[in-house]
Amino acid sequence: MKTELNTLLVTLYVHLDDRILPALGFTRDHRPGRKPALNDVELLCLLVAQHLLGIASDRKWIRYARAHLRGMFPNLPAQSGWGKRVRQATGLLSAVITELARDTPTFGEVTRLVDSTPVPCGKSRETVKRSDLAGHAGYGYCASHSRFFWGFRLYLICTPEGMPIIWGLANPKIGEREVTEQLLRHDRHLIAPGQVIVGDKGFAGRQFETFVTEELGAHLIRPDRKDEHKRFGKLGGIRQWVESVFDTLKGQLTLEEHGGRTVAGVYSRVAARLLALAAGIWHNWLTGAPSKRSLIAYDH
Repeated sequence: MKTELNTLLVTLYVHLDDRILPALGFTRDHRPGRKPALNDVELLCLLVAQHLLGIASDRKWIRYARAHLRGMFPNLPAQSGWGKRVRQATGLLSAVITELARDTPTFGEVTRLVDSTPVPCGKSRETVKRSDLAGHAGYGYCASHSRFFWGFRLYLICTPEGMPIIWGLANPKIGEREVTEQLLRHDRHLIAPGQVIVGDKGFAGRQFETFVTEELGAHLIRPDRKDEHKRFGKLGGIRQWVESVFDTLKGQLTLEEHGGRTVAGVYSRVAARLLALAAGIWHNWLTGAPSKRSLIAYDH
């Protein structure tokens, strides 16, 4: 394992244990009953390590961790216990992502990027019929790859370098504007007045733009449609930023190989990958790395 990943895990462990988890009300003894062998800070650091290393399979990850990380994390659970802890930690993961975002300089900057990407959950008709995700997931179309998929869409509102600010999963049959509006309503405290939200043509609509402008006090910028007057142009260069964020999530962080089979499983596994991305960007800011979203230093 490279020194860079080791340094990130040690720094993140101290930061979580000393500041973030106490501020969120999570202490080592916050649960009733018997104290778990693996505490929350260790769980979060192990999840970050798993996904920065690109190990999608929990079975392979537990085997790898027992071989290489027992010195740092001696109380590793079995695969079933690991999966149960991860599924129970979705709320904690989301809260920690937000706190890491607050600790980066770009959290207070004006620009936010918004887009969605497919999160496939099954590739066969038999899987669709038998899956516990039936009734939650659905069929959708990915224009970028010219393919249909069955699963969810991940909606992400992030900073220009890719730090997740607001995120959520939704059935692909629900419109982009409707989902994004609900996410912004729920987490409107994370959008400051005057911020600029950059989206694609799918966010064109008077009602959505009015919501962003009048209720949030922000500004929506998107590429011009062919049937309207010129306002913002094509915005191809800016739009490429969020596409590169999704490329990182799907490439190094194995988003499409999440393996979730229940709603809680999919949410927690997506959240774990977003946490790994957030931790990498946070540490790159801390160490002054030239490329804040580059995770190459942590993938061995």
